[in-house]
Amino acid sequence: MLFLRSGLFFVGQVITAPIFTLIALLALPLNPITRNNLISGWARSMLWWLKVTCNIRYEITGLENIPHSPTIILSKHQSAWETFAFQAIFPTQVYVLKRELLWIPIFGWGLAMSSPIAINRAAGREALKQLVEKGKDRLAKGLWVVIFPEGTRIAPKKRGKYHIGGAWLAVHTQTPVLPVAHNAGDFWPKGFIKTPGVIEMHIGTPIQTAGLKTDALNQQVENWIEAEMETLTVR
Repeated sequence: MLFLRSGLFFVGQVITAPIFTLIALLALPLNPITRNNLISGWARSMLWWLKVTCNIRYEITGLENIPHSPTIILSKHQSAWETFAFQAIFPTQVYVLKRELLWIPIFGWGLAMSSPIAINRAAGREALKQLVEKGKDRLAKGLWVVIFPEGTRIAPKKRGKYHIGGAWLAVHTQTPVLPVAHNAGDFWPKGFIKTPGVIEMHIGTPIQTAGLKTDALNQQVENWIEAEMETLTVR
């Protein structure tokens, strides 16, 4: 049954992805916020389809902590779920991602239309420079920036290295950071099968970056996220 449900969800993704890619292309002349709001319709529809086919729902603690001005979200990354859910939960956003994702047929083309901050991770300090330049541009346009500091999906109960990119951008743009923890990997792990249940997401209070050094901010974010992960329960 889990295989069938997961298969139905996948079919829905395959059928609808080209439609929203076309919408993204047609929306190219529009301003980034309007364009991204149209593109995020796919994410919202997939969250509904996920609930219908796989019976995966979510609950959020800390919605009152979401600021009204552009902010940098630093989040745990366990699943593809958060890339959909954030588009329904937070104001219009862009993602910091590896540039290779934009090369994926159809999906990557639509992703490119959402004004992501695509960087070459192998570029070292040059990548940080690109991150700040592009990050300033997106924030100035009223877009939020989402970064997964561990850089890749981390399995439940595991912990990756927290890279400094997100903290670096926050400090160099004097932008608040919003830490986020969730347990989506318990229900939508890497792979095909998805398990019914309720994903818990906890949103922390914004961290003001004035006077903070990059390493100190990065450590503060890591400490909060990892401590919060210990409180999440699987239902």
